[in-house]
Formats: sequence, C-alpha cells, structure tokens
Amino acid sequence: MATGRPGERQWRGSPLPTQGEFTVSLPPLVEPAAELTVDEIRRYSRHLIIPDVGVEGQKRLKNARVLCVGAGGLGSPALMYLAAAGVGTLGIVDFDTVDESNLQRQIIHGVSDVGRAKAESASASIREINPLVEVKIHNTALDRDNVREIFAQYDLIVDGTDNFATRYLVNDAAVLLGKPYVWGSIYRFDGQASVFWAEHGPCYRCLYPEPPPPGMVPSCAEGGVLGVLCASIGSIQVNEAIKLLAGVGEPLVGRLMVYDALEMSYRKIKVWKDPNCALCGENPTVTDLLADYEDFCGAVSVEAQEAAADATITAAELKAWQDAGKELFLVDVREPAEFEIVRIPGATLIPKGEIISGQALVKLPQDRQIVLHCKSGVRSAEALAALKSAGFRDAVHLQGGVLSWIKQVDPSLPAY
Repeated sequence: MATGRPGERQWRGSPLPTQGEFTVSLPPLVEPAAELTVDEIRRYSRHLIIPDVGVEGQKRLKNARVLCVGAGGLGSPALMYLAAAGVGTLGIVDFDTVDESNLQRQIIHGVSDVGRAKAESASASIREINPLVEVKIHNTALDRDNVREIFAQYDLIVDGTDNFATRYLVNDAAVLLGKPYVWGSIYRFDGQASVFWAEHGPCYRCLYPEPPPPGMVPSCAEGGVLGVLCASIGSIQVNEAIKLLAGVGEPLVGRLMVYDALEMSYRKIKVWKDPNCALCGENPTVTDLLADYEDFCGAVSVEAQEAAADATITAAELKAWQDAGKELFLVDVREPAEFEIVRIPGATLIPKGEIISGQALVKLPQDRQIVLHCKSGVRSAEALAALKSAGFRDAVHLQGGVLSWIKQVDPSLPAY
C-alpha cells in the first residue's frame, strides 16, 4: 500500500517490481479519418515521420473527439497540446471565469481574459494554436443531469478537475458509459496521473473506494500548487490520450504515475482492479449515478454543519462587534503562508490542525468571545466543531472567511 496526496485515504496499489511486467497494449480507440489535407501534412509533419504514429496515427487523431473537464491548471496545458497534436474535436466543459490568481498556472488564459468565461477564453487560445481543430464549448457545471449527454459526444475524457465530488462523478459516468478517461491530480510539488478504463483495468473507485474525510485534504486554493507542475502532469495526460487514441505504446491502465517535483523523481504504482469495487466489481452496488456527489464526498462534515448551524456570523457582524469594542479573540485557522498574504486586523494565527489535535486549547481564553475564521469558512467550521466538543459553547465562526471580509468590509486587501 502507498499513500496519495497528504491526508488522502490509502490507495489499493503496490510498487511495480519490474518495469514492463504489468504494462498492457490496447488497440486504437478510434478509426482513422479518410485522409489528411496538404495543410495537415505540413502542420503535423514531425508526427508523420515517427514510425509509431505516421500518417495512420495522425488520421486517428484527426478523427478523435476528446473532452477536457476543466480549463484550469491541468486543463490548460492539456487543451493546448491536444490542439497542437491535431485532435480533430476538442470539448471544453467549465463554468468558471478567469481570475487573476489563475494566471500563475492556467497558461491558456491571459491578462485580457480576466473576467471572461474560461471555456470561451480557452477556445480562443486553441483557435490561435490550431484553427483546424473543432472546439465545442460546454459553459456549464458538470452534474448528474448533463454528464451522460456531454460524455456521449466524445471518445475519451481528460479529467482536469480539482475536487472530489466531480472526480467521482467523472469516474462513475465514464464507467457506466464505457468511456476511458485520463486522470491527473496536483498539489504543491506533487502530482499523479493514471488512465482509468473499467473494461481493461481499474476505475478511480478501485484506487480510492471512498473520498477522504471532509477537510482532511486541502485544495490547491488552500494549500497551493507550483504553477509548472500543471504542465508536468498535464503533458503526461496528453501523452496518455495520444497513446490511447492512436493505439501506440503502453498506456497507464492499471498503473499510477507519481511525480515529486522537489526530488525530480517519478515512480509507478500498480493499481489492481478491485473485485469488490462498488462500481466496476463483480457484484456492483452502484449501478447508476449518485443523487448528490457533494453529499457523498461531504464537503463539510456533519459535525461541522451542526456546530455552525447557530454559531455563524457575517463579516458585517464581525466588523460591528469590533467597532463596538466587544471583547473578542479572533482566531485565524489557516496556515502560516496564508496568514502572511492577508489577514483580518486583530487576528491570532492558530492553524486548524492545532485546534483539532487539542494542542492549542490552552491558548484560548475563557473570558472572551472566540471567533474563528479561515479563507472561505470550511476549515473554520471544522475547527468550530472541535472547540464546541471541548466545551467552548459560545465560540462562533465567520461565514465566508477572509474572502467575505475582503468583499464586504475591506476591498483594498488582496484576495488569493
């Protein structure tokens, strides 16, 4: 067994003992197009002279339909290189807009795109890279009501999502529709990539049968990510997509590639198909899409929801308390690096982990109103549950966290 990102449940895998022992070759995923035009031959000439690709492989790429879920950190390099490679039809599903904080890693977007829909911005960049590619925009949030219809239009899915609810949705829909998909994950200096195709190997649920407990795994927005890591993992995803489409090489089916940018090391983990998998096992119990993937992944634990139910204040209320001179002990439960970026005046930094473990309880006063906050309100709700269980019944937390404070009270502060 080996662990994934910090805090994730253990995956069902083991190190590959010898390279190539568990690799698998698969037939091409798509049929070749009828021909390549003169313009296409000129454009893709460096592909055509590779014996394993050649004219036949390039025709398959031309005939391929690939959907990229997300036009963010992983989606940016993936879409750019899929377009440059000559994938005939590219779909983009993303409902978000470009934010200034995206530009550090989401290289398909530029300064002039800030505020623009990511799917539209990405489509414009793709047209600049390769006008021969047809681009389909799905400017919507992927959910159980539209995922089947969208996925059915494509041969292969490239997953560039950054949250567990969508990852499980993508996996479940792909398995139920018989679609292969290329998965990637990034966090700080660490990345992972694999190919999930239930007909030939494991699915994502074989690797992670259950999502991690709420609040256990920080997102990139909370923990950060090295911008160039997106290119490292995104390029692996495109490489795997090309191999699947053209039927060359040995795809990462049943293998997990783990990349450490600090050590500059790659290692492969064998991922076994779980015969007891709830979705693709011998006796599946999940035979349709779940009603609510957010609920399945539990963005916020039940304990945190209950603790915050009658102990939540707004940024405006906190400011009013401060102006009135109320005796407060304002606790910032984020990490030190976040505290250095921006903070609410008067806040004391006590990271959530110290509160959850009980280590910080002795630092908290009994004679002042305790107000917890984080970046957006999720971590502070989890910390609030721990405080209330420890006897701090009057503690409250700030709805929307620092971001809410910036929006409602002090827009001059930098958001991140």
